[in-house]
Amino acid sequence: MRFEHVGGVVCLGETMVMMVPAEPGPVHLVRTWHRAIGGAESNVACHLTRLGVGAAWVSAVGDDSFGLAVLDTVGSFGVDVSRVRVDATRPTGLYVKEASPHGSPVRYYRRGSAASGMGLEMIDRLGLGEVKLVHLSGITAALSDSCLALMRELLRRPRQGFRISFDLNWRPALWADRDPRVLRELADMADVVLAGSDEAELVWGTGDPARLRQLLPGPASLVVKHGADGATLLEGGSSHFEPALKVEVVEPVGAGDAFAAGFLAATLADQSPSVRLRAGHLQAASALLTAEDVGDPLPDDVTDPLLHADPQTWASARLEV
Repeated sequence: MRFEHVGGVVCLGETMVMMVPAEPGPVHLVRTWHRAIGGAESNVACHLTRLGVGAAWVSAVGDDSFGLAVLDTVGSFGVDVSRVRVDATRPTGLYVKEASPHGSPVRYYRRGSAASGMGLEMIDRLGLGEVKLVHLSGITAALSDSCLALMRELLRRPRQGFRISFDLNWRPALWADRDPRVLRELADMADVVLAGSDEAELVWGTGDPARLRQLLPGPASLVVKHGADGATLLEGGSSHFEPALKVEVVEPVGAGDAFAAGFLAATLADQSPSVRLRAGHLQAASALLTAEDVGDPLPDDVTDPLLHADPQTWASARLEV
């Protein structure tokens, strides 16, 4: 499943070093850890390159070993990291999680991180005259006042030749001392909005697609993800639902970012609503089938027939490790 030559995408947001237990047992007794990285927006960029879409990731990291690890890892996927700012005074963020099929409790160590120091000056790094899409998420708005100002300015500016996508990506721990009502303002200024029905219920009081469309009339495209049930696209006055694939879940974190990449890649390629949603589901499946946020891509001989399969074939498909 590839969507070559659909234009470049730039993804803006924080990526941190992630520590995951490398042995079983209670986390406080674990002595061996696996070092990886994690960040919603860089995850999307990595998935996009896997799908044949040129992608850049713009952010800030510390002038430290963790920052180098982030740059090396994201860059290894073919993502352009040349515009990332290396901050000499702030550290790279860190988070710790325990991976399991039932969810991954997370503890963040990101206050005062290099990415939280981003502000309006980062807009010049985005190359807006050269891209087809800028991808943002609600996470960035919670990092600091300067990050929120960056988001507002970027969304308020006139757009010529590119669109902005916004993934809600609700992280309640980040909003403990900030006002999450701003997320509706930001989302309504985007061109494409993606949100899980469960997180939308928590943030906006409803996960119903029709009611969400009333709350967010601005975006041309609104995608509401219903977990294992499927996803709904509201666009041009119509609504299209596509059921999710049956998947053997190894670890759920990262599936939302993968879905966003699949959907956006197919959207840039001007595919039909059905193919766009299926591309999201298929890319999400590649993340669900691994403990990594960006796993190995599904083989083309699996994805390509499913993209255009009849509804019965799609509904009966099941992907396993």
